[in-house]
Amino acid sequence: MKPTWSVIVCSIDAGKFAQISQCYERLLAERRFEIIAIHDAKSLSEGYNRGIAAAQGDIVVFSHDDILILDTEFAAKVERRLDGDFDLLGFAGGTQLEDGYWWAAGPEYMRGAVAHAVAKDRHLSLHVYGATGANVEPVVMLDGLCLIANRKTVETVAFDAETFDGFHHYDVDFSWSAHCRGLRLGAMTDVPVIHMSGGIFGSDWKHYRARFWDKYADILPSPRPSPMPEPRATEARTAMFESPYSLLQAWRPEYLRRATIAMLRLRHE
Repeated sequence: MKPTWSVIVCSIDAGKFAQISQCYERLLAERRFEIIAIHDAKSLSEGYNRGIAAAQGDIVVFSHDDILILDTEFAAKVERRLDGDFDLLGFAGGTQLEDGYWWAAGPEYMRGAVAHAVAKDRHLSLHVYGATGANVEPVVMLDGLCLIANRKTVETVAFDAETFDGFHHYDVDFSWSAHCRGLRLGAMTDVPVIHMSGGIFGSDWKHYRARFWDKYADILPSPRPSPMPEPRATEARTAMFESPYSLLQAWRPEYLRRATIAMLRLRHE
């Protein structure tokens, strides 16, 4: 019997919620699933915890409302991986903890691939953070645009709604906590995903970065950066595409691996 799915979406935008609902309805058309809408979340941690309490699925998805997953085999790939080598999946992450964001340790420790469609930009950009050739890259922390967990994970780890009572750093904290509890994390590189955002790193982001440092001061590198600097560039390898079709044509393991090699070579030149 195929596992059941619960998709949790915190959204205050009716249009975006309708679009992301249609996305998962298409991806999970042959599965039993529920979409749990949280339209009044005080924070992503609080909203996701409320969603966990209501979720009945064997697989639980924590999804932003501004993504588009372009893989008809998405459900089968996730089910196989969560039933095998992994407990928590995402699309980008880091293999080493250095700070309150997953790319802090630098390109050698980044894994994943995500396309971006930013408002008023005429092209899609594919950011290759790091791919060795494996379809799933083991990591210790994940970006929160979409986190996909098995039932064991959501019964073991909760989002820290007290410390991260806003909309930043909830993801690194949750995924790092899962890693610390012995759960296995992976960043999928063979599932094309488009994120309609480039990220926001303003004063709120810096505030929750400081909270992350306070929570993990005993294991983070010393001394703490002071003052808190702007997050440095991810140094991902980036390619531009004019259409989703051309993007999908390029989203192949060998291309991602070559892009990673080129990125690391430039890093050391």
